[in-house]
Amino acid sequence: MSSIDTAFNFYSKHIYNQEKMNLLRQHGLPIAGSVPSVSWELFGALLTGRDGTGAIGADLQGWEVKSASGSGSYEYQYHLNTGMVKLTEDCSVNHLFCSYSNEYKNVTVKVIEGSELANKYFKKWIPEYVSNYANKNDALRRQRFRKSIPFAFVQLNGTPILEIDNAILTFRDDHQIDRFNERT
Repeated sequence: MSSIDTAFNFYSKHIYNQEKMNLLRQHGLPIAGSVPSVSWELFGALLTGRDGTGAIGADLQGWEVKSASGSGSYEYQYHLNTGMVKLTEDCSVNHLFCSYSNEYKNVTVKVIEGSELANKYFKKWIPEYVSNYANKNDALRRQRFRKSIPFAFVQLNGTPILEIDNAILTFRDDHQIDRFNERT
């Protein structure tokens, strides 16, 4: 079974679980937000064949996994003691971007290498990160330094990996994951 098939099976059971979605609707509970980020990271692990790092930095070995609803941007968070290491690492790892509809029926997955994002985003964020944490007054500095990559940029520049429309896998490119894995 290919990694895309494995990831799609996980999606069908744990992200867009028809029974869970029906129960949420039946009891008047929101569907949006019912999938935690760790589920997207596991989806990414199954898709890429890479395990989690279990440490500070990229979510998976050689991969950062981001998810966003609809056409929302992909948020990055950097912490006081580990943010500079993470910003530097983000310049070299692959970034897996998962966008999904409010009810998780539609999912698009694209990849962009960190080196393609580095100059436009990560390297530009470094001075802002340093400035944020340089302030010794705790009341004036943000607890977490947050930035984002716009949905439109990812849609325009990302390499498509898979698409799910109405809970059906409609596009796949099995060779791209191997190609990106060779680079990290």
